[in-house]
Amino acid sequence: EVRLVESGGGMVQPGGSLRLSCAASGFTFDSVDMSWVRQAPGKGPEWVSGINRGGDSTYYTDSVKGRFTISRDNAKSTLYLVMNSLKPEDTALYYCTRNALPVEFCPVTSCYESHWGQGTQVTVSS
Repeated sequence: EVRLVESGGGMVQPGGSLRLSCAASGFTFDSVDMSWVRQAPGKGPEWVSGINRGGDSTYYTDSVKGRFTISRDNAKSTLYLVMNSLKPEDTALYYCTRNALPVEFCPVTSCYESHWGQGTQVTVSS
């Protein structure tokens, strides 16, 4: 059974930082491209960032470029997202997902599977 468990969310002030983690199990982690997706209240899901299976190719949606960094530790089957300079508009439930398409397709089309974990809440507010 595929299992994705996100953690690391919280409430921070604008300009603050958080590091999200996603512990994966039930599949061969290092054979799958991975992504982070977020969903704000009342809005549809938004792809945030993706990384290839080897961890040497990363992609970001424009609104987080230069602020967020995605990485993975294949030995630990864990995906990370470091978020700096957080803004109120980053407030959302963040999910990690397996990719259904290679990560290079993510900026232009829906690339992730519909199976998500429980998510971790990120709230940016003063």
